[in-house]
Amino acid sequence: MTEFLAAFALFVALHSIPAVPTIRAEIIRRVGRPVYFVGYSAASTLALIWVFSAALALDYIPLWELTPGNAAAAFVLAPFGIFLVIAGLLSANPLSITLNRSPNPGAITKITRHPVLWGFAAWASGHIAANGDLRSLLLFGGFAVFALGAISMTDKRAKRRLGVSWTRLAEHTSIWPFGACFKGEQPRLDVPMLLAGLASAVMVLWLLFAGGHSAMFGADPLASSVDRSQSISQPEP
Repeated sequence: MTEFLAAFALFVALHSIPAVPTIRAEIIRRVGRPVYFVGYSAASTLALIWVFSAALALDYIPLWELTPGNAAAAFVLAPFGIFLVIAGLLSANPLSITLNRSPNPGAITKITRHPVLWGFAAWASGHIAANGDLRSLLLFGGFAVFALGAISMTDKRAKRRLGVSWTRLAEHTSIWPFGACFKGEQPRLDVPMLLAGLASAVMVLWLLFAGGHSAMFGADPLASSVDRSQSISQPEP
């Protein structure tokens, strides 16, 4: 448990401290932008590997009885989360996390102005429901809490950065997924969303039907859900 907590603390620190604009700017000034991004990406990847490795080393302690409904939740939430993350990174979104620095918000902001953060939370929540054990709750619950906790911080930083423009841009979206629909905003599609949908579909098909999930994490979600259904349908002797 100590190793897992240390690994997760490092993961949080790597994604919190460099996010402070003054700290990030100072690091980039000292080492240069290419070195910063390569080093940051490598450190984040290694930290994430350590987090998963430490979590898998924990004892399996079940917390609730698993049913086919748990697997169904994962099959809905995890792919939706993957889509939100990819669409959020590809789409222009001055209000939140993105790789696209265009000033005009993309169509994904009609779903939520923080698609990357909500995507990680949805992906993690699906895995909590599907596994139902303590280490999954600690691992994926930690990811979900970290992502959701970053929403208000990201909003505050965007308000400081954008000034009066923030109100004009934010009025057409919402923090809550699909909340803008209740304000009369109509969902729409654009190229980044279409590309994200295609990439998400390919990734999910590879993970579930081409052995990707089993190769990476040592578990086959489809086989596990089938075994669970069969064990429930068979009466106890």
